[in-house]
Amino acid sequence: MEAKGTKNAANAANHAAFLRGLAEHRTIASIKDPRHIEIALSLRSQISGIFLLTGHIGVVKGYVDVFKEHHFPVFLHLEKIGGLSTDNYGLDYLAKVIKPTGIISTKTNVIKTAKKMGLVTIQRFFLVDSEGLDNIAKSLGQSEPDVIEVMPARIPDMIGKVKAFTSLPIITGGLLYEQGHIEECLRYGAAAISTSKPELWRDAGPASEQTKDRRII
Repeated sequence: MEAKGTKNAANAANHAAFLRGLAEHRTIASIKDPRHIEIALSLRSQISGIFLLTGHIGVVKGYVDVFKEHHFPVFLHLEKIGGLSTDNYGLDYLAKVIKPTGIISTKTNVIKTAKKMGLVTIQRFFLVDSEGLDNIAKSLGQSEPDVIEVMPARIPDMIGKVKAFTSLPIITGGLLYEQGHIEECLRYGAAAISTSKPELWRDAGPASEQTKDRRII
């Protein structure tokens, strides 16, 4: 019971810290190319966190350690990390040895297991048709992630439709090519955007008090 309580406390603290960061800096750097790690590190005052979508089991701990040394919240997209199992043993190893802030996954069962292990969880959804909204609502009732990511970002009006049935912070990404796209997503209520384009890794600015109260709970 004590270990479980410790994990829950760690999850709550990391979750709260990440949300505070989202309110201050509304851009998340998605790292798909290891060469972009140095760029992200140089923009610590502009970025609220890191989504790691590159690497394999042999190098990923090194990447995580570097970001943690610079006080970046770092999340591993588990479907993008080579050699890392997403069963109970793999997630236990992730939580105890690699020790990221949390994980990103499209899989409901992975989100549920990772959350039990004290990791902050971000569930990624792809909206490809109208049934996607129903799938999000259904999955959220089962997985209860800490944050959700909705893709692609170029359908910003859908952010409002998702917000109609969940109070969770919504991150959006995918197909962002210019600053105007980012601003549009934020106007529609996204808590933050994620992008792999270093030229867009600059501070999108804090939310106004009005939108902040509506977005981050």
